[in-house]
Amino acid sequence: MKIVTRDSAGSVTETLERLKELIAAKGLKLFTVIEHDAAAADVGLSMRPTKVVVFGNPVTGTPLMIACPLLALDLPMRILIWQDASGGTRISHGDVADLQERHGLTDDQAAPLRGVEALAAAASGA
Repeated sequence: MKIVTRDSAGSVTETLERLKELIAAKGLKLFTVIEHDAAAADVGLSMRPTKVVVFGNPVTGTPLMIACPLLALDLPMRILIWQDASGGTRISHGDVADLQERHGLTDDQAAPLRGVEALAAAASGA
């Protein structure tokens, strides 16, 4: 899987809040936020802030998974917000062109998935 990563302005928490607001504003469904750092702390381990945001649009995603059942391994979409070793905030997601190729999606089928790119860019504060 190819990954796209960019710098983000502000902290992991600030980036997460921006992303959650964007998801709500676009009428997407926020399924969950996985807080890997909190889970690590629960078992006595320490890791830099690391959050995975799971979101999507069942209206567009469901027909895609009906047409290509293995796409359910990659949907709903996910964006990782994390702190790198130097303290910078980064935002990462799977490359949609790679996803399209792996699942043999047409350009029309992949089009709604490309929204992840704009969401990540906007959430980064760039």
